[in-house]
Amino acid sequence: TGPLKDMNFSVPEGGGVRFIYQFTSEPPAVSFRATGEKDGIIDIVPKTGILYLNGSLDWETKAVHRLQVESLDEKGNIVKGPYTVTIHVEDINDNPPEFDQMKYTGVVRQNSRPGKPFMYVHATDRDDPTTPHGQLTYSILHHFPNPYTEMLFQIDSVTGAISPSKTGSYYLDPQKQDTFTLVVTAKDMAGMTTNAFTSSADVIITVKETLWKAPPTIHIQENSTQIYPVNISQVHSNEPDVIYDLFEKEKLPRLPFSVDQNGVIYVTEPLDREEKDTYTFFVVTKDNEGELVDKPLHIHVTVEDINDNPPVCQQALTVIEVQENEGGGSNIGTVFATDMDKEGTLNSRLQFKIKSQAPAVPANNLFFIQQDTGILQLISHSLNKRIASNYSLEVLVTDAVFQTICDVQIHVIDINDQIPIFEKSDYHNVTVAESLPVGTVILEIQATDGDEPATGSSYIIYQVKEGDPNNMFIIETDPETNRGFVKINKALDFETAPVYNLVINATNPEPLVPGVQYNSSSLTLFKVFVTDVDEPPVFHKTVYKIEVPEDIPVDALVMTVEAYDPEGDTVRKWLRIDSTTGQIYTASTLDRELQEVYMVDVVASELNNAAQKSKTTLILHLDDVNDNPPLLAMDYPPFFCHPLSGGERTFLQATDADEHWYSTFTFSLADDMNTRNNWEISKVNATHAYLSPKHANFEEKVYNIPVIINDNGKPPLERKVNLEVNICKCSSEKSCF
Repeated sequence: TGPLKDMNFSVPEGGGVRFIYQFTSEPPAVSFRATGEKDGIIDIVPKTGILYLNGSLDWETKAVHRLQVESLDEKGNIVKGPYTVTIHVEDINDNPPEFDQMKYTGVVRQNSRPGKPFMYVHATDRDDPTTPHGQLTYSILHHFPNPYTEMLFQIDSVTGAISPSKTGSYYLDPQKQDTFTLVVTAKDMAGMTTNAFTSSADVIITVKETLWKAPPTIHIQENSTQIYPVNISQVHSNEPDVIYDLFEKEKLPRLPFSVDQNGVIYVTEPLDREEKDTYTFFVVTKDNEGELVDKPLHIHVTVEDINDNPPVCQQALTVIEVQENEGGGSNIGTVFATDMDKEGTLNSRLQFKIKSQAPAVPANNLFFIQQDTGILQLISHSLNKRIASNYSLEVLVTDAVFQTICDVQIHVIDINDQIPIFEKSDYHNVTVAESLPVGTVILEIQATDGDEPATGSSYIIYQVKEGDPNNMFIIETDPETNRGFVKINKALDFETAPVYNLVINATNPEPLVPGVQYNSSSLTLFKVFVTDVDEPPVFHKTVYKIEVPEDIPVDALVMTVEAYDPEGDTVRKWLRIDSTTGQIYTASTLDRELQEVYMVDVVASELNNAAQKSKTTLILHLDDVNDNPPLLAMDYPPFFCHPLSGGERTFLQATDADEHWYSTFTFSLADDMNTRNNWEISKVNATHAYLSPKHANFEEKVYNIPVIINDNGKPPLERKVNLEVNICKCSSEKSCF
């Protein structure tokens, strides 16, 4: 209830008699009156002011009712008003969808593009289209027949467009099934509730054979003299008003084909089979917006051969060597020629014939050539190097149209009756470091052969016969000198094989004549000693991979990586770092004399984002401490010539592995009465001193003299050395016998 004023009401349609509102009166008003779009359903009780319905409203008939309401006094005069009262009828879902046809028919072509509509269905709903009540969705309820697990057709749920599915585009075939019936439904409430109304209609679809077919392989004769472009085929789209175009499968400088807007395919220029014998491309159809209409058609073109290429000699001059003792009927070589026309056809069939022979001694028909293979044969055992050492042949090579002359030179060579002989039967030892690179020459060897030079009978092939099962070495021959160069073929490894005992043989590529055999003269020996090179440590694995849980505690052992030294030395880790504080600690004993400077990469990364990281370089320089005692540096043992004449002395030198500021030395003799009575030491400089005998009365023998050397460290380090001094008879060169 409430006072009289402009008001709006929303009332669901249907529902029958009901109260809407009660207006209250204010004196002197005693009654109410309603006028306007009451339509015999809406009214007001004059005395009480109750606005009510005496029937059901219908949204589909009238969605809005506008009334004027006023209050009246006892005489019927207007006290207040008129005020506008608007009643909005709310739609309810009380109308099912209705198809505009009970049965639809459509035609689809075989191989039509999936998703391209070929027909539409349409339904309407009288309910409010702005609400789900009037919003329809389409679907296919039944599909008769349905031979596959997937439907052959699909429908757009919003537009009602029917098109082939991917399965249908592939399998639709009028030869197998030319008619299908679909039961299509339209459902209101936008398909979102089970309480929605659903209507259905039948759709009869006829499948027709596709017009869009690729032609069979197109055959075009090469180098045709026709006027271009030449019509070679035509394709037809299933759809009208499409735009035809070509799409290259191969990226060619130019595609010698075109298509017009009737689907006619043309070749635009003469083709050369020897340049390209097949072409593959696609014909496509597009609509006015550039979208594909049909699936692309694969077009194959084969260029047919004509005989337009002459035979070509594979070599400008074919050189053949024949031993003078070669038997009649022997195959001595082959003349090779090619023809660029199509292989396996008469256009490329070649035939051979000897046109001339020079010199024609001792006969003009010493040689025969097989007509279809080009194999040269010796007709009889009649070659003699003293009569003619060379023959020139002209071989005529023909196909069905063209002919070519191929030149052949035949060298009559000495028979291989001499074996290679090494200049040395033993090359003794070769010492090489294991670090020498592959390809390094480690030894040159030489054998000689008494057969005719520059022939297969005298050319020498060197091979390792024994002692190299893994082919660590290879031998190459200089064809000019027959000198052999022994090279490293694979990386050497001292730890695997420190010594190789090699046996080398020398042979000819040409077989030896019967009765002649290789013997020990064609063998030589030598040893290869491989020396060790200090190699860096090697990890057991190139990559270490491990999985740990993300909640692994701090300082937990993740894994241990292991390395070994090929020489067997101990592998050490020099430094370690606290991953949290960045504090760096030594991990093993450091020695400046082994390595003075260490360079280490230090990487800092974010805890939560390991990809965010920076790197710096730590350079650790070891300062020297006095931890190495002096050493006596002598190239050879000192000696004095007997008898002594007085004034003799020998030079003493000391060294120290520490820095030079610890290298000031003092030399002294041990506190031994016999030594001090016979010898004395006098300082020369910081590193040298003289040792001298105090008298000349010494026997011929070796004397052991205890010498003490101190450096100037704090505290100083001392080394005691027993120095052997030889007093001996000397040669004229002032050296001991």
